[in-house]
Amino acid sequence: MEKESKVDPSMETPLYFRCPISMEVMKEPVTVSTGVTYEKKNIEKWLYSYKKKTCPATMQALENFNLTPNHTLKRLILTWQAKESKSVVASPLSTSVKHDELVALLATIGSTPFMVTSLKKLRAIVEMDDEIKLDFVQSGGIEVLSRIIVQGLVDFSDFIAFRSCEEALGILYQVPLASEASIELLSQPECMKSMAVMLQRGSAEARLHTITIFRNMAKTEYNWSGVVHDQGMDLFSSLLELVSDEINNKASSCALDVLIEILRASKKNRLKAIESGAMCILIELLPDSNKSKCERMLLIIKLLCECAEGRLALVDHSLGIVAISKKILRVSEVTTRLGIKILWLISSFHPTEKVLEEMLMFGSVRKLLGLLHIDGRSSTKDKAMKIIKLHGDKWRKYPCFPNELRDYLGLKHDHTS
Repeated sequence: MEKESKVDPSMETPLYFRCPISMEVMKEPVTVSTGVTYEKKNIEKWLYSYKKKTCPATMQALENFNLTPNHTLKRLILTWQAKESKSVVASPLSTSVKHDELVALLATIGSTPFMVTSLKKLRAIVEMDDEIKLDFVQSGGIEVLSRIIVQGLVDFSDFIAFRSCEEALGILYQVPLASEASIELLSQPECMKSMAVMLQRGSAEARLHTITIFRNMAKTEYNWSGVVHDQGMDLFSSLLELVSDEINNKASSCALDVLIEILRASKKNRLKAIESGAMCILIELLPDSNKSKCERMLLIIKLLCECAEGRLALVDHSLGIVAISKKILRVSEVTTRLGIKILWLISSFHPTEKVLEEMLMFGSVRKLLGLLHIDGRSSTKDKAMKIIKLHGDKWRKYPCFPNELRDYLGLKHDHTS
């Protein structure tokens, strides 16, 4: 029995030792009628599993399905492996070898029937270091992957196309999207639509990769109007589902960042988010959120409260006012500032008796008072004073109205029962 030799990854592999399908060193090379040699198991899969009748490398029609063992090439490969294994020194792949393999994969990946395998190999190369990631971008890698992602949209029912799309996103997740050209490629409507659909249907890993790509695009001031118009509430539902993910903290964090950029872009986007139930979800997540998430959730709530529909959604929620109030003077200066802005919007534009009573009963007014005791002036403190002066006359009728506020308002103590 012939002893199998393993190829050390640091060896410069002659291109003709590699199977044109898998780009791996061949163990059982066989030649088809066109004269091209392949790894036996790969060409058999092409012919018998995929029912193809052409040569994968040349796309010429095959005269027959005979697979002739290439003994000469096999001896050459074994001799090369034995020679290299004696002299090889453990070291990283040279830059030139990495580049050649990268370029070879990018050139053939669009036509190979083993696209998922090729994408996995490409992903392993890209993961090696930042230099290769940059080389990948400069070699047109993003353009190649964007075509694969778009193809996934054409037929998501095709398992291979779907898995290829997931693998392509796994590579894009790792590379820098700093150039305008890269963003422009991914910003094409069909590519964005495919990624938005993957956000809904993909595996947990694929969804993480997609939302991370979206966040990286958001940093470049990408215009979200097209994808929001196309996907509508489905997009917001997917984002909110990720925000609610208590297991994958990174996906949740990225989803918050993307939501902020989308909502900042237009009032129409905020209305769609409100319609998707964003306010209810955020209010219920807010109590247990950490500092970073709490600040971003409050920013989103503040953006939604700039719409009448958002303010109504907040006050209609039984935990709305109490959840906001508890974050004031408790988490950070940012949460205090945002919390006061939200209370200002609610009390200025929606000052119903129910709202004002809840603000008094659930501690909002006491938090406003706490701000007045802080030394120095600030826009947040000024806003707190305006809220108190705006509604002090109504609040003082309640027994629980803090007496110390009367001094700030210049009110006389009411001793009547």
